[in-house]
Amino acid sequence: MRSLDVCNTTIERRRASRADYLMTSETSGWYARLDHECPERTEQIRIWLDSWLEATKKSQPIAATLPNNWPTLPAGLLSNPGNVLDQLLARFDAQRDGRSPRGVYAPPARFVDAVLHDELHHGNIKKKEPPATLSLAALPPSFRGFAKQFNKDISEEDVIDGNDESPKNRTESGIPLPFADPCVGAGLFAERMLRIHAERLANHEPTERREDTLRLLEGLQLVDTSEVAVNSARKRIVIVLARLGLVDLEDEGDDGMIGLSEAEMIVESNVRCIDPLMGEWPWNEGPMLLISRPPWLRIKDRFRGHPDGSALRKDLSSQLREFKGTDGKARFSTIKGNVNLYRLYIERSLQISQSGGRVRLVVPSSVLREKSSLPLRKLLVESNCWDSVWSFPEDSRLLFGGSQGVSVIGITVGEETDVLTSFGPLLVDDIAPGRGITSDAPFFELERGPWSSWTDTSWAVPKMPRDDVDRGRTIMAIGNLADKPRLVEEGTGLNPSGRAIKVRVGEVERSVWKKEICDWSGKDGEIPFIRAAHINFIDGKGVLGHPAFELNSEGRKSAWNGPSEMSIQSRIVCQSVVNPQSERRLVWAVVPEGCVLGNSVSFLDLPNEVKDSLSEKFGSLEEGLGFLANRLNSEELDLWSRAWAANNNVNNYEIEMLPFEVEEDGGPFSLLRNEGHLD
Repeated sequence: MRSLDVCNTTIERRRASRADYLMTSETSGWYARLDHECPERTEQIRIWLDSWLEATKKSQPIAATLPNNWPTLPAGLLSNPGNVLDQLLARFDAQRDGRSPRGVYAPPARFVDAVLHDELHHGNIKKKEPPATLSLAALPPSFRGFAKQFNKDISEEDVIDGNDESPKNRTESGIPLPFADPCVGAGLFAERMLRIHAERLANHEPTERREDTLRLLEGLQLVDTSEVAVNSARKRIVIVLARLGLVDLEDEGDDGMIGLSEAEMIVESNVRCIDPLMGEWPWNEGPMLLISRPPWLRIKDRFRGHPDGSALRKDLSSQLREFKGTDGKARFSTIKGNVNLYRLYIERSLQISQSGGRVRLVVPSSVLREKSSLPLRKLLVESNCWDSVWSFPEDSRLLFGGSQGVSVIGITVGEETDVLTSFGPLLVDDIAPGRGITSDAPFFELERGPWSSWTDTSWAVPKMPRDDVDRGRTIMAIGNLADKPRLVEEGTGLNPSGRAIKVRVGEVERSVWKKEICDWSGKDGEIPFIRAAHINFIDGKGVLGHPAFELNSEGRKSAWNGPSEMSIQSRIVCQSVVNPQSERRLVWAVVPEGCVLGNSVSFLDLPNEVKDSLSEKFGSLEEGLGFLANRLNSEELDLWSRAWAANNNVNNYEIEMLPFEVEEDGGPFSLLRNEGHLD
């Protein structure tokens, strides 16, 4: 029996690429109509799997075996039944957690293929050297085109080196064993790996294909906490193997195919329902290759629809923070801030993998820069070899990332990090079918020494622009500013003594004080209410676009009629919430005395000594703050802020760690009274 799918791989990729990345209203509407006809989501998954199995047995499209009352399957969902299964399970998981299933998407197959192909080539590629070093210019013109193509073929050809590992640890198709996925879901990564395996063995003898497939199945280590997910993955793997011509669904198999009962027995043994975070890994041998997309879910977002959700969230958080492994030590050393499950899966994946094994995980891009991921980044760099990261920004059209950017991190367990290669910002067009990412995708190498200096060993990965000129400007800004003192440092020219400068948010939470916030009328004695929307950048300066200061400004929700004592002296402020498409990330402005700040605005709480020195040096506090605002609005600082931004919010810790040295007339100066310029 020939494969139903291998011969059509190229056609499938072409058909699936648009369905993967352009989720049309017709496709989205199909899931809504399905909910109307079959509201129970576990039943949706069961019926889909049964129909897929029946269609495989009859060599029919799945649409022919679906129940008559199901909505007509649109063309965008016909080509890849596995993608629909992933989507159905993602919607089930969202509902179970109390989240809305709308806008929930599974990773597209083309993206997963790129990750798998790239990882399978990692460390196992040897480029053939050209047989001669003769310059192309020395060749006759008629031979130059041939020589260029010949050299290109050599440089791009992937040659798997089978000498690095024994056959026991790698299939004939080149897949390291054991292969693990600690949150297998509906089996997406396993399915795509099986397809790569089948493609690579397409020209082998049937007996070799069968034996190598058995070796791969017996080397799988796939787990999930959900029984629904585990049962789906088990059935999916068998169906896909049958469609690839590797499992016989009717009989006990032959020289080229595995029998159904044998396949089911192996799959049931190697796809298990356990909690990988607080359970023990159920295999004696750790994985040599672990590839997964762990759940992107904060514990505070779990159990939202459950009547005891608050207590359940608190209990789960305490259990994870206090859980100890068999060695008696805390299992998770990198927990900080709001616990997000993907960070725990990263640390756990490193624990269960063999030394020298590879871990490749699809995670939110916030892990690269957010403060709460600092302990995790230290673990990746200082105890392992973190050698690569792909970065897709939030506007890259990878729908499964939602409003977050998507990153793919690659780590070799237990080795030393020397250089991290950061690819990005990437677009979906940078994904190369069958290869990973395109050779012209933008990348940036972070050598350990400069990287440590740039980030004060926080190992954050800068967000680089795609344009070469802008990248150069950003790199120059980082290099110029990295050694400067931080804004809140004590003992600097800005703050030579006294208590540290603090960064705080405005005193008014709009949802709490909404009755006290009203439209601007222009009456005498009215108190201005300043929001982030009022701070604009015009002609190189931060200005207040508020009707109290600009007559033509929008007056809605711009006045304060609450307690008058909340309006205090002049302050220097910065937007806390920014539009990612805006020209600048940081805009600083001076708010005059007598205004009230909303919590979408951050401000510098300066020590009295600094305020007094500013007033004395510049004639008034407001003039001194204006001087600081102009310096803080520098282009270099804005480039720095963009490079190290964790998300669309300007977090207070980001402002606190801005590199800032006060300068006047080209030289640094001190705000210590009567000291003037520093030597």
